[in-house]
Amino acid sequence: MSGLVQAWGLLLPETFLSSPFVAVLATFVAINTVMYLSLAVAKLLPKVYVSDYLQGANRRSENRSIHPHDPV
Repeated sequence: MSGLVQAWGLLLPETFLSSPFVAVLATFVAINTVMYLSLAVAKLLPKVYVSDYLQGANRRSENRSIHPHDPV
């Protein structure tokens, strides 16, 4: 045990570092990092409103404002 603990940290045997537990943990950390990175990038981009691109029945055929446009 005295050879495993050094001044700079704990040294683990190579068999532990190549175990399936460490592989699953490393995969989880990688997926989690990519997910948070994509969420951070999505926060930086402007919002996209689907209604701006879809022309549906929610558009009025005539102006119903208090200040109507000039008649053509």
